[in-house]
Amino acid sequence: MKVFITGGTGFVGTTLTQKLAQEGHEVTVLTRRLKDQSEGGKGISYAEGDPTQKGAWQEKIADQDVVINLAGASIFRRWSDEAKKLIWDSRIQTTQNLVEALSARKGKETHLLSTSAVGCYGFHEDEVLDERSPSGEGFLADLSREWESAALKARDYGARVTLMRFGIVLGRRGGALQQMITPFKWWMGSPLGSGNQWFSWIHEQDLVHIFLYLIKEKKISEAVNCTAPNPVTNRELTKKIGEVLGKPTFMPPVPGFVMSLMLGEFGLVLLKGQRVVPKKLLDSRCRFSFPDLRSALKDLLG
Repeated sequence: MKVFITGGTGFVGTTLTQKLAQEGHEVTVLTRRLKDQSEGGKGISYAEGDPTQKGAWQEKIADQDVVINLAGASIFRRWSDEAKKLIWDSRIQTTQNLVEALSARKGKETHLLSTSAVGCYGFHEDEVLDERSPSGEGFLADLSREWESAALKARDYGARVTLMRFGIVLGRRGGALQQMITPFKWWMGSPLGSGNQWFSWIHEQDLVHIFLYLIKEKKISEAVNCTAPNPVTNRELTKKIGEVLGKPTFMPPVPGFVMSLMLGEFGLVLLKGQRVVPKKLLDSRCRFSFPDLRSALKDLLG
């Protein structure tokens, strides 16, 4: 199949692109700076363009069977008004432009897999959340609703739409894990706030497998929680990182007000969390290579 990817140069996108090419698919990666076409390897080519802006890149979607939307500015920063606008626009405008481009595919079989986030559920303390759970409140919930709504408009052109609700992606070359382990290197790893908030995560390898699985499994559409089957509390997360790194955690928890001072509204996301499970994937017997946090961390940090 022909696959078009936005955000394909990020740490998840790079791994996914390579895997798709290895399986024989023709992959086109949208990038703001055009790369040497030989750089990606066999089966991978590049198109130049800014996904938040309309442009000639949209014309390339006319002959694509699958469109994967991974683009979006990182949320792991202090949420100033400027940062929130960047986070919002990078997702909503990109998705709107992709859907507009899909109008050229009307009448043809097309699959749009568009990223969303488990933040759509808001904060529910210990409540277990699956794809049937209602949307919540807050910036991430509002963003996810608008993001998913923009993606679902692709159905007007006959596209099958899958909304990939990511948990925190743990990977080797980027993402949250690399930021998490920095304090542990100085023997300063500690829980955040109460430590009782839930942390819904996914190993990057399992996330890539989920993409491949959903492309082939045509019975699953709309919202899919892309998380490991076993979420953990922040306290458990801290303990297991320390154990795998061989650096026991003995520092007192970081007070909530310090998190708020450092990260503003984003600090609340880290202090609240969600307990999310991938019910649709489990019901369809999708297999996880790393269903528990210890095995995931040993693979990524060992």
